[in-house]
Amino acid sequence: MTDSRFDLAKITFGVLCIVTLIASSLWILRPFLGATIWAVMLVVATWPALLWFEARLWRRRSLAVIAMMLTLLLLFVLPLSLAVSTVASNANEVATWFKALISHGPPELPAWIARLPFVGPKIATFWDDLVASGVAGLESKITPYAKEVTGWLFSRAGVVGALTLQFLLTVVIAGVMYAQGETAAAEVLRFGRKIAGDRGEGAVVLAGKAIRGVALGVGVTAMIQAVVGGIGLAIAGVPFAALLTAVMFMLCIVQIGPTLVLGPAAIWVFWSGSTGWGVFLTVWAVIVGTMDNFIRPALIKRGADLPLLLIFAGVIGGLLGFGLVGVFVGPVMLAVAYTLMDAWLGDVEPAAVAAPSVVEPRS
Repeated sequence: MTDSRFDLAKITFGVLCIVTLIASSLWILRPFLGATIWAVMLVVATWPALLWFEARLWRRRSLAVIAMMLTLLLLFVLPLSLAVSTVASNANEVATWFKALISHGPPELPAWIARLPFVGPKIATFWDDLVASGVAGLESKITPYAKEVTGWLFSRAGVVGALTLQFLLTVVIAGVMYAQGETAAAEVLRFGRKIAGDRGEGAVVLAGKAIRGVALGVGVTAMIQAVVGGIGLAIAGVPFAALLTAVMFMLCIVQIGPTLVLGPAAIWVFWSGSTGWGVFLTVWAVIVGTMDNFIRPALIKRGADLPLLLIFAGVIGGLLGFGLVGVFVGPVMLAVAYTLMDAWLGDVEPAAVAAPSVVEPRS
């Protein structure tokens, strides 16, 4: 009995020491955790590109790492930094342009909108009330929202420098991981095998595939939608096309989509009297807003053969729970949990040996 109590106390204190050590280490590394998580996601998602560069740069890993870091700066750090800085630096111009737009008052609604089924009469009634209220009524309805949006844009201007520094730190950590990628991968596989044997190792491999699939499905799709949408804005002559393209890119990353920008832009084109360009931009908005339904599933399936609903739920839930990095963390967690559950349910237990029935002898 005494030995049992001694062993229990020893195990308890040992677990407490390990938990304290892990918690202390995470607390010390807390300033670098965000950049490290982003670096892991980037390295896993772009590892085939590193091998491609290495094969063409005389099998020199150092040259391949430099090439990948420059690529990340051009394709990841530079676009995101420019997007945030563009939104922040143009806040004053957007506010001025918005006030000038309101001062002209709402124009007459095209007659064909009122003839739309179901929603046409309601839109026409709302617009007629807006026209009847004049400029003052329009300002009273929109000004509170404009102040909130403008205040948010100004508040973002203060974090552009810190965000750029975080991106640069991410690239530096990614460079270290690129240089020691095989060693790190072997250690992670050993950790997974130590915890759960073959299933643990399989979960680690699946996590890598899920990261790659989400990076392709979310990141590449967002870039394509933003660029194509920005081309449409530029062709239609919408002002601040570069700024709106940056906003579309961020909205696509967080899974809101480009319609929130393209829709009001099309309304503005109609408002300015260019009906033909308004129709063009409306059709363009429908195409850009729906192309992710085809591009995203195909790209995600190239990374990990997982249910699309699972990936989508992971992206939205991870974004709400962990911020922007949750776009990658959420699907990875759900993918690992789903695969382990599926493997556990798929285990075939040995069939129980049926007891022989007792047959009464015939009399």
